[in-house]
Amino acid sequence: MDTKPDLKALAAANPDHWAKATAIRALTLDAVHAANSGHSGMPMGMADVATVLFEKHLKFDAAAPNWPDRDRFILSAGHGSMLLYALLYLTGYPEMTLEQIKNFRQWGAITAGHPEYGHAPGIETTTGPLGQGIANSVGFAIAEEIQRARFGKPLVNHRTYVIAGDGCLMEGVSQEAIALAGRLRLSRLIVLWDNNNITIDGPVDISDATDQVARFTASGWNVISIDGHDPQQIDEALTAARGADRPTMIACKTHIALGHAAQDTSKGHGALTDADQMAKAKAAYGWTTGPFEVPAETKAAWESIGKRGAAAHARWKERLAALSERRQAEFARIYAREMPAKLAATINALKKQASESAPKVATRTSSERVLEVVNPILPETVGGSADLTGSNNTKTGDLGIFLPDNRKGRYIHYGIREHGMAAAMNGMVLHGGVRAYGGTFMCFTDYARPAMRLAALMKIPTVFVMTHDSIGLGEDGPTHQPVEHLAISRATPNTWVFRPADTVETAEAWELALNSTETPSVLSLTRQNVPTVRTKHKRENLSAKGAYVLSPSEGKARAVLIATGSEVSIALEAQKTLQAEGIPTRVVSMPCMELFAAQDEAYRRKVLPVGPVRVAIEAAVQQGWDRWLYGEGGRDKKAGFIGMTGFGASAPAGTLYEKFGITAEATVAKVRELLG
Repeated sequence: MDTKPDLKALAAANPDHWAKATAIRALTLDAVHAANSGHSGMPMGMADVATVLFEKHLKFDAAAPNWPDRDRFILSAGHGSMLLYALLYLTGYPEMTLEQIKNFRQWGAITAGHPEYGHAPGIETTTGPLGQGIANSVGFAIAEEIQRARFGKPLVNHRTYVIAGDGCLMEGVSQEAIALAGRLRLSRLIVLWDNNNITIDGPVDISDATDQVARFTASGWNVISIDGHDPQQIDEALTAARGADRPTMIACKTHIALGHAAQDTSKGHGALTDADQMAKAKAAYGWTTGPFEVPAETKAAWESIGKRGAAAHARWKERLAALSERRQAEFARIYAREMPAKLAATINALKKQASESAPKVATRTSSERVLEVVNPILPETVGGSADLTGSNNTKTGDLGIFLPDNRKGRYIHYGIREHGMAAAMNGMVLHGGVRAYGGTFMCFTDYARPAMRLAALMKIPTVFVMTHDSIGLGEDGPTHQPVEHLAISRATPNTWVFRPADTVETAEAWELALNSTETPSVLSLTRQNVPTVRTKHKRENLSAKGAYVLSPSEGKARAVLIATGSEVSIALEAQKTLQAEGIPTRVVSMPCMELFAAQDEAYRRKVLPVGPVRVAIEAAVQQGWDRWLYGEGGRDKKAGFIGMTGFGASAPAGTLYEKFGITAEATVAKVRELLG
C-alpha cells in the first residue's frame, strides 16, 4: 500500500461509500477538536472497515438496540470511541444525538472518553483497557453457541464482530483469548485488526516483532489479509469469514489518521486539534459542510442502514411468539436476569439439611454442594475453572463440557488463563441469557483483577469463585497464600466479597450472588475443612445483612469478636473461654462487609454496639477492618486485630495458624489485654 494513498482516487472509485466513511472521520475530527482531547487516528483509519461492516454485514435494528438476536459489535480499541459514537449517531440510535456528539468527553454526556457499558444502547461492553474487548468477545461467542444449542437457530443466530488494534494484540490477555477461541472453534467470532503499525511511542516495531497472522493461524484461526481502505476487499473478507468453520481474524492494513498531516505517525494516534490541519484534512476528503454537519443525503443513507434490520427483527419476533408460553417466559426470564421462584426453596432446603447434619467440610466443598442443587434448576448457569476444576469444585455432573462437538455443554475448561477466563465470563453475562461463574485460587485474583474490576464498573453480576483463600491452604506456601487479596477485592466499588463460615453461609452467599443483577460477587472459599457454625436452621438469609450476631453473650457483652470464614470457629472457641472466665462475649459473623455497610446505622449499632472491646479475626491483612474496629464508635475505641502482618510460609495449615498467632488463645489474650 502506498505511504500516501490517493484520496481523490478512493473517493472517485466508490463515492457513496466514501461519503459515509468520511462522515465518521469528520465527526471524529469535530468532536475531538471541541473536547480538546481524545483519539482521532483510529476512527479515521478504520472508517472504511466500519462502514462496510455496518452497511453490508452487521445484523441490527437501531430502533431496538437490545434485540437479543442482534449481532454484537465490540470496539476493543476503546480509545477510538468516536468511531462507535459516530456509527450510533449516524445509524439513528435514539439516545446518541448530535448534542451528545458535540459534548464528547464532557460531564454528563454518554459519550465518555472510552465506551462505557450502560451509558447508551449499542455499547456492548466497556473498553479502553486494551485487550479486554477481544477477550470479552470470546464470552459473547460462547454464549451465542450455548443459547443456539438450547433454543435453536430460528431464535439464536448471530455473530460477534470486534475491532482490535495493535495495542489489544500486545496485551497478554489477547493470547489467552485467541487461544481459547481457536480451541473452541468459535466460528461466529470475527476480529478486524486495525493493522496501522503505530503506537503512542512510535512504530510498532520499536517494541514488537510479532507476526500476528502467523500467531492467529497457530492458535487455530482463519486469517485473511486485506487493504483496509478497499471496500470491495473488506466486503469479500467479511463474507468469507461468515462462512468459515472457525474464528476469523481479518488483518486490515490501514493508515492511522488517514488524510491528515499526522497520518502514519504516532501523533496521529491522539488528539488532532490543530484547526488549520483539520481544515486541510476535510478539504482532502472533499468535505465542505460546517462543524458537526452531515449532508442530508449522507445522513439519510446511514439511517436507512440503521433501519435495514427492522424486517429481520420483526420476523424474529414472530418466531418467538410461535413458541409455547412457557418457552417464551423462560427466554424472557433469563434475559431479565431473574431467578426462578424455586431457587429460594432449593437454597432453604440445603441450609436446613446442613444445619441438621452439621458437616465439617471446606467451604469450597460447600460451594460444590450448592451448585449441585442449583445448576439443575438454572439452565442459564455456565461454569468453569482455570485448570483447577478438582480444586475449585466448580463442576457438577449435569453440566457437560462445552466443546466444538457439544454446544450444549455448560462447563468450560479455560486452561491456565485466569485473566482470559474472567474477561470471557464478563462477555457471557454482557451477551445476556447466561449467568457465568468460574474458579481459580484466591491469590490468582491478581491475574484476573482487570476483568474483575470491569465487571464492577459495568454493573454486571459475574461470579468469581476463589478457593484456597488463606494460609489455610498450607504447604503450597506464600506464593499461593493470599493475604492482601481480600482487602484488594473489598476496596473495589460495587463488589460483594463473601467469605462464608460454613455450608449454610455459603448457600446464602450463592443465593445473593445469583439474585444480584448489577453487582459482581467474589466467593472466598477455604481449602481446609471448617465446622458448621449455623446449627439452628433459619429460613431468613442472614448473610444478606452482611454481618449478624451468630452467638450472643451471656449477660451484657464486654467483648465483641468479629470474624469471617474459617476464623469464625476460632471466635466461637475463644468465646467459650472468655465467658468461662466471666467475660461476656458476643460473636459476630461478617460474611460480607459491603452488605453490612449498606445496612442502616441502627442495625449496624445493634450488631456492633458501642462499649464492648472489639477484636476482629481474619487470616489476612488488617486493611479494611478499621471501620468496624474503630470507625463506627470513635478512634479511641479499644480494639485489636488477629490476622496476618506479612506473607505466609510453607507448612501444614494447623502449624501456620499457630505460628502466625491466629488462634483462640491469641484472641483471648488480646481481649484480656484490651480490658486491662
